Amino acid sequence: MKTNPGIIVDALRAAGEPTRLRILALLRHGELAVGELVAVLGQSQPRLSHHLKTLTAAGLTERLPEGAWVFYRLPAKGWPNTLLEGLFDQIDLSQCDFPADSARLDSVREARRSAADDFFSSIAQDWDRLRSMHYPEDLIEAAILKIAGPGPFQRVVDLGTGTGRMLALFGDRAKDVEGLDLSHQMLQLARAKLAESGIGHARLRQGDATATPFESSSADVVIVHQVLHYLEDADRVLAEASRILVPGGQLIIVDFAQHDHEFMREDFGHRRLGIRDDNMKSWADRAGLILDSPVRFEPPKQLEKGIAVQIWPATKPSDHKEVAA
Repeated sequence: MKTNPGIIVDALRAAGEPTRLRILALLRHGELAVGELVAVLGQSQPRLSHHLKTLTAAGLTERLPEGAWVFYRLPAKGWPNTLLEGLFDQIDLSQCDFPADSARLDSVREARRSAADDFFSSIAQDWDRLRSMHYPEDLIEAAILKIAGPGPFQRVVDLGTGTGRMLALFGDRAKDVEGLDLSHQMLQLARAKLAESGIGHARLRQGDATATPFESSSADVVIVHQVLHYLEDADRVLAEASRILVPGGQLIIVDFAQHDHEFMREDFGHRRLGIRDDNMKSWADRAGLILDSPVRFEPPKQLEKGIAVQIWPATKPSDHKEVAA
C-alpha cells in the first residue's frame, strides 16, 4: 500500500537536518541509548532529546524505554525502512562528521562491553555451576537448530533472551531476530555479546514474556529458552507465544525436565523444579498449539546432581483461531 505524500514530506523534513541525519546514520549500527548518543555527538541531552522526538514523530525512529534508560532504533520494516535504506544508499558516509561519529561510537560500544563484562563476572560462578549440571550446551544448541530447520526465517522472537545467545544462534538464518527480557542488565549484556558476534540486525527490548509488545502473527519462530522454571504463570508465556506466531509457525521451548534438586530454588531463584510433561501438554493445549514429543538430554552420568534438559517443539496450526483472553 502506498504512503500518504504528506507523511513522506514530514519524514524528509525530519531527516533533512545535519544532527538528525547523523543520528540516523548512527542508529544504522544498532539501537543506542540517549546517553550514548550524547557521548558520540557531543551535544546536550535536551537538544538530542528534541531531535529524537522529531524523528520519532515522523516515524523514522522507535522509542524504547528500559528502566531509567531510553533506547532508540530504526524501524525494521515498512516505508520508513525503505526510505532510510534508499537515502543512505545515496550518501557518502566517508565525508563530513560521519567518520568521526563512527570512531566515537566504537568507544561507546567498548564502554558498553566493559560494563557487560563486569556484570557477567559477577554472575559467572553461578552461571558456570548451573551449566556444569547438564548435557553440553553446544550439543543442545545443535539440536535446537536441527528442530527449527535451516530456514531462512523471516522473523525469530526470543522470549526471555538473557545473554542473547539464541539470537546469535539464529542470526544467520533469519532476516529479523528480536529478544525480550525484563532485566536491563541482561539486555546490556546481550547487546555487548551480539555486537561481539557481529549480529548487527538483532533487536532487543525490555518487557514481560507473559504480555509482550509484539504484534499478533508476526513471527515464524518463537523461542523460550530456560525461562519457564522461573515463572508461576508459565502457561501465559505459551499463550503469548501462540499469539505472536504466524499460522504454521513453530515454538521451541528449552528447559529443565522435572527434578528434585530443592537447593536450586534458593541458590538460583528457580520457582519450578523443572517442567513436567503433563503440564507442558496442558499449557500447549490451552494455547491452541500442537505439542510434539520432547527431545531429552540426560546429564553426564558422573554427576551426582545432574539435571536432564528437554526441548519441546510445538506448532501453531494453519487454521488456528486466537484463544480469547
